Amino acid sequence: MKALVNTPTGLVVQTVADPAPAPDQALIAVRSFSVNRGELDLLAARTEDWRPGQDIAGVVVEPAADGSGPAAGARVVALAEDSGWAELASVSTARLAELPDTVDIEHAAALPLAGRAALNTLRIGGNLVGKKVLVTGATGGVGQLQVQLAVLAGGEVTAIGRGEAAELLVKYGAGSVVPTVSEANGLFDLVTESIGGESLEAAVTKVAPGGTVVVFGASSRRKASINLYDFIGHEGARLVSYLSYADPSPVNADLRTLADLVAAGSLQPAVGFQAGWDQVDRALDGLRNRSFHGKAVLTIP
Repeated sequence: MKALVNTPTGLVVQTVADPAPAPDQALIAVRSFSVNRGELDLLAARTEDWRPGQDIAGVVVEPAADGSGPAAGARVVALAEDSGWAELASVSTARLAELPDTVDIEHAAALPLAGRAALNTLRIGGNLVGKKVLVTGATGGVGQLQVQLAVLAGGEVTAIGRGEAAELLVKYGAGSVVPTVSEANGLFDLVTESIGGESLEAAVTKVAPGGTVVVFGASSRRKASINLYDFIGHEGARLVSYLSYADPSPVNADLRTLADLVAAGSLQPAVGFQAGWDQVDRALDGLRNRSFHGKAVLTIP
């Protein structure tokens, strides 16, 4: 089969051996995959024939030998451990879910990492009905999903965004869209923070007493300066970290939840760039330069 392999000169398509699935793994013909911002750092660090790829969607060509998971021919979305940017991928059935007929494979590929992060950062905030939620980085792949899911959960959402992206966030149900955290009105029961630096510092000033700031990213690459006295007036508030690789929530259950919401028309996957997999370098450059909002989805013919 053909696969994207990372080398000292960059990503190249190479012919590699087909995967040999373990008994609990299904063999999937990958039709689409998406690129995550975190993979930019991994590609820079792992240049010796590393095979990237986690977010994939496709068709089962060989079901798991242990009888778990969907049958051959089923359309699925999956969160692979790695090596997903290829014509074939073997994935544990605990890390995939069958897609409803109405969900496009291309849209499904944008869901796994971003969708789970959106679901589970919001879950840290507990019951959101009537609660005030502030989403920083709201125009990104995770942020767009957070806005939609928080609205679905009954939250009153303020999103951080600018320009055309602000219109999109209003369409998703955000009650207010402002350019910076400091311009958000009031205090919030839950703040999801993915920027770091000044954004995280400002987030602490916007959390309500007893509220929660969930830190799950640092896209600005800047460290925040925070100390105990910043919590005066925000007594009882807590800072909680979310790291996707340590997320204990069952992957297959989360993927089913996300896919069902898309099928119901309640959730719109955050696709900002879509092309064939021969355009992977364009997708990576777009992520680096923030030339589009949302996820980059690439298709394999």
